Amino acid sequence: MQTEQATAAWTEENSASFIAYGRFFNPERERQFEVIGDLVAAAVQNEVAPLFVELCCGAGDLAAFLLGRFATARYLALDGSPAMLTETARQCVAFQDRLTVRRFELGSDDWRRMPDRPRIIVSSLAVHHLDGAGKRKLFGGLHALLAPGGAFILADIMRPASPAGFAVAAEAYERAVAERSLKERGDLSMLDKLRELRWNYFRYPDDDSIDQPSTVAEHLRWMEEAGFRGVDVAWAVAGHAIVSGTK
Repeated sequence: MQTEQATAAWTEENSASFIAYGRFFNPERERQFEVIGDLVAAAVQNEVAPLFVELCCGAGDLAAFLLGRFATARYLALDGSPAMLTETARQCVAFQDRLTVRRFELGSDDWRRMPDRPRIIVSSLAVHHLDGAGKRKLFGGLHALLAPGGAFILADIMRPASPAGFAVAAEAYERAVAERSLKERGDLSMLDKLRELRWNYFRYPDDDSIDQPSTVAEHLRWMEEAGFRGVDVAWAVAGHAIVSGTK
């Protein structure tokens, strides 16, 4: 999950926390994957061996889901953290013949030079580490990189546009984590961990420099400016949203 603009702040200790707790701290995780999968399916259709690229693959959960759903897809999983890449390879060992893991810096241009144009570019819980200018630059680069008809799908935290929005998102986020914790642990230990780590951006928006989310409206505008068509919000819960567009 490391990026060029967050290099000084993100550490392998952060990666270890994400691997350990990220799935508990991602609202409606399974529903998000289903939505992303449906958006991917609409863009891939009947293409043989399409290339999927994931920016900041994290613990590899989304990679494993998409590789399982799309049996002929080739998958390039990129991340700035060696621990994340190792965990992704472990999670996706059943799909290792179609998976490549590679270290990169999200804010850099170097990784965008690829021999094949990807049909799908997807990212979850990472682009918010870039500031607004970084996101606009990234979206333009992704549009140029994608194959015609391809799709960019982004699942991320979004900055509320008002104090009331922050309050609503903060409460909804804690409620989602509490529900997951009760379901999987039978207690509220993961809510306690969320609070201990001060992970709830909406509760502590000025806590650190790692998180630099932008509003939903800004994401949509910058994607349209980059040339994406059909830009839309496919899902939104607890300050998290999935936005997408096609080339």
